Amino acid sequence: MIELSNISKIFSQGKRPITAVQDVNLRIEQGQIYGIIGYSGAGKSTLIRLLNGLEKPTTGSVTINGQAISAARGEALRQARLKISMVFQHFNLLWSRTVSENIAFSMQIAGAPKANIKARVAELIALVGLQGREDAYPAQLSGGQKQRVGIARALANNPDVLLCDEATSALDPQTTDQILDLLLDINRRFALTIVLITHEMHVVRKICHRVAVMENGHVVEEGDVLQVFTHPQQPITRQFVSQINATGGSDNFDPALAAGLPGVIIKLTFTGQRTHQPVVGALTLKYGLPFNILHGKMTQTAQGVFGQLWLHVDASPEQLVQIAADLQASAIESEVISRD
Repeated sequence: MIELSNISKIFSQGKRPITAVQDVNLRIEQGQIYGIIGYSGAGKSTLIRLLNGLEKPTTGSVTINGQAISAARGEALRQARLKISMVFQHFNLLWSRTVSENIAFSMQIAGAPKANIKARVAELIALVGLQGREDAYPAQLSGGQKQRVGIARALANNPDVLLCDEATSALDPQTTDQILDLLLDINRRFALTIVLITHEMHVVRKICHRVAVMENGHVVEEGDVLQVFTHPQQPITRQFVSQINATGGSDNFDPALAAGLPGVIIKLTFTGQRTHQPVVGALTLKYGLPFNILHGKMTQTAQGVFGQLWLHVDASPEQLVQIAADLQASAIESEVISRD
């Protein structure tokens, strides 16, 4: 378990202090995949350096599995870092070493016996799918293969926490999905706690259980991924969610679709098995009204699927009240977003 309590980090730059992280409180449970998302300058990278002890907080504390990382020094900090591994955006491989030698390096530094190192390297190469590339050098590998080496190296000393700093930002979309699938598999196999720093909502959507949204050094929103996707509270969060909506080009609802229509537009939001309910048909039969489907989309997250549907209907105020009640009884949220 990771706990950040009242964390702030202020850097001195000449006479002007720079506050990179301010008053952050987070709790990450054992075995979670936790996303921290924000644009450049939001404070994400500073936060991850506070997690592994590379930076000390100006105020507050960082505790991992009961150990105060923010207070550790010397040998205690070195031992703590053996259980907190890192995967980097640009791989950070040793270019003069082979795949096997790169993976073995952290174990050699930790003083592991040679026999243990050889067996562990073979195990990790199989885990990340690099069989047959053991003797290749980084220059001979694709970007995805390099990141697989980075992940294997990070797992070499059996860490409790894996920190990923923009680990997929340098990869193409297909390779990104493959690396995310690998991280998800590792999390499921070993119940490994993974903290992902990213500016891509697709990464959060695909594998994270919870997410914190950062802006100007603050955590402005935090919660289960499904909750944040279906009910984004802050403008920055809604902007990130719209990244997913825009990926297909036609996933955004265009208000122009309803221009000139009498009546109202109702936005429905539903999750899980409720996505399979014949909502429109049931409403049409009950009220004898033509419900016009203007737009709809389904989104898959690590916590399950959610859907959104925009309906147009010309109904009386009394009917709208009853329609909303019927939808609520079916655990479907509704919102009137336009009136004539």
